[in-house]
Amino acid sequence: MASSGIVKLACVVLMCMVVAAPYGEAAISCGTVASDLAPCISYLRGIGGQVPPRCCTGVQSLYRAATTTADRQQACNCMKAAAGSVKDINLSLAAGLPAKCNVNIPYKISPSTDCAKVQ
Repeated sequence: MASSGIVKLACVVLMCMVVAAPYGEAAISCGTVASDLAPCISYLRGIGGQVPPRCCTGVQSLYRAATTTADRQQACNCMKAAAGSVKDINLSLAAGLPAKCNVNIPYKISPSTDCAKVQ
């Protein structure tokens, strides 16, 4: 089972790299996004019930790193790709994750988010 999760995470990172290609000026990579959010996977699958502290540490680190519009759009695209590609992620839990970690982002983490509108 853990092996399956690693394969899925690797696929998400690869997809994020493809999505990221047009956004050359962003300082945040999908690898960074995946690394920061990896501790959140079990919570986002509905396992455990509570957000792990390491998950919130990653969410907050990503939030602090996204200092420009390009960074925020890049992070949005990476999260959007991850939310849409890993089938066992609970999208409601993903959408609520920033608030659970005391981070306020102006968009919903969802496959339907238009990241080009993120400021």
